[in-house]
Amino acid sequence: MMIATTHGAGTRLETGDAAPAAGRTISRQSCPYRARAWWAGQLVAESTAAVVVRETGQEPVLYFPRSDVRFDLFEDTGEVVCPVKGTGRRWSGEASTSPVARGGWAREDAGGDPAGTTAVDGRDLAWCYSQPAPELGWLAELAAFDHDRVRVELVDATDDTQLRDVTVKRFPTWGDAADLIDIMNVRPVGDDHYVSVALADVRRPVVEASQMLGQAIVAAGRHAPGRRVVSAHMVFHRAADAREPLEFTLTEVSSGRSFTTLTARVAQNGRGRAIGTLLLDATAADVVRHGGAPPACPGPYDSEPYDMSVLGRDIRMVDGGYSEAPDAPIGPPEIDAWVRFRSVPADPCLHAGLLAQFTGHLSIAAALRPHAAVSQNQAHRSLSMGINAISISLHADVRADRWLRYHHRSTFAGDGMTHSVCDVHTESQELVASFTVDAMVRAFPGGGHADDDRTAL
Repeated sequence: MMIATTHGAGTRLETGDAAPAAGRTISRQSCPYRARAWWAGQLVAESTAAVVVRETGQEPVLYFPRSDVRFDLFEDTGEVVCPVKGTGRRWSGEASTSPVARGGWAREDAGGDPAGTTAVDGRDLAWCYSQPAPELGWLAELAAFDHDRVRVELVDATDDTQLRDVTVKRFPTWGDAADLIDIMNVRPVGDDHYVSVALADVRRPVVEASQMLGQAIVAAGRHAPGRRVVSAHMVFHRAADAREPLEFTLTEVSSGRSFTTLTARVAQNGRGRAIGTLLLDATAADVVRHGGAPPACPGPYDSEPYDMSVLGRDIRMVDGGYSEAPDAPIGPPEIDAWVRFRSVPADPCLHAGLLAQFTGHLSIAAALRPHAAVSQNQAHRSLSMGINAISISLHADVRADRWLRYHHRSTFAGDGMTHSVCDVHTESQELVASFTVDAMVRAFPGGGHADDDRTAL
C-alpha cells in the first residue's frame, strides 16, 4: 500500500501511514488552457478539460481526464491511499534522461544539476483516485502526474491568438495575468488607505519589491484622478509575505494646479515594509521634446520566449541574455527583454503599475552576467539577493498590452551592492519610462546557505 504525502514543495508517494491534516481543504477549478504532459520525450497526456486541484498549503496539481492519458505507456505498480482524497492506483515508467526534473528529484535520485539534463527515475509518476472520498467523487475520472518528474505544461493561448504569440508555461504556474492585475488593483478602504488582495506561490511566498512600487503607483493614480505619476522612488526595508494583504497609506504633502506630491507607506499586519514618494502631474503642452533612442536589438518575435510562470503575460529574452543556469556564459552587464500582457483593462493606472511591476525582475541578473561562477541560481540559497530601492520616471501614458522593451544596464557592482540604469521603450522606439535599481548581492553570514530558500532574501 502506498500513502500520498508531501515532501518539500512537490507531491510524492511514500510508504507508511499518514493522518489527515487538520483544516486541510481541497478545491477544484477548470483549466481554460490546453494541458500537456511529457515523459521521456513522449506526449503522454493532452487535454482541453484539465482540472486544477488545490490543497491547503501545497502546490496546485493538474489533473487530466483519464481518457486523455496514455496509460498504455506505463506500468500499474499498486495501490495508492490518501487519508484525504481516497484510494486508487499508481503507475510508473522507465527511467528517463530528460531536462524536466525540478529541484529535489534531480538532486536526490540522480545527483545531477537541477537546471540541466539529468536522469530521473519513473517510480510512481502518475496516479488516480478511482475510489475517492465521498465528497470528492469528481476525482474518480481524473489522473495526475508528479510534475516534479513529468513535464506538465499549459499552452498559453486563446482561440484568437496568432501562432507567433503562442507560448508554453510549465505547470504549476504562479497564476494568470488576471490574478496579477487583481493584485495590482489596490482597493480603497477609507480616506488615503488602500489594500491589496493576496496570492502566494508556496514555493516562494515573498512579495516582489517592484510589485509594491507598482501598487503604490496605482493607489496614487486613484488618489489624484486626472494626474499621472511622473516620478516615484521607493525603499524596501522589510520583506513582505505574499500570503497576506498589503496595506498602503498615502499622505498628501502638497497639491497645486499642476503637481501633487505624496508619500506612500506600505505595511503588513501593522509593520512597515516599504516607504516612498510619488510626484503626479496634470502635464502640459510640449515646449521641447526629445527621447533617447534604444540600442539596436532584435524585436520580440526574433527573441526567445521565457517562462516566468504567469499565463497571459509574454516575455521574450533578447539573445539569451537571461539564464538561471549556474554555468551560463558570461556577457556584458546588460539584458534586454520584451514584455506584453494579452489583455489589460482600459485603466491607465493599472498599465503604469504593471510596467513598474517588472522593473525588479532582471537588474540583478544584468549585474551578475559578467561574472563567472555567480548566477541567479544561487539567489536565496547560497547568496543573499534582493531589491533595496527603485526610482522610476514615467514619461507617457503606457500600454502594458503592447510590447515594451526593458533595457537593463548595470553600471556598478561592489561592496555587496549593485546599481542598474534602465529604460523602457515601445516597439516603435518611443521612450516611455526610465528607472534605476539598487540591490544587494552578498554572502550569508558565515558563508553558509539560507535556512529556508523559500523565504530568505
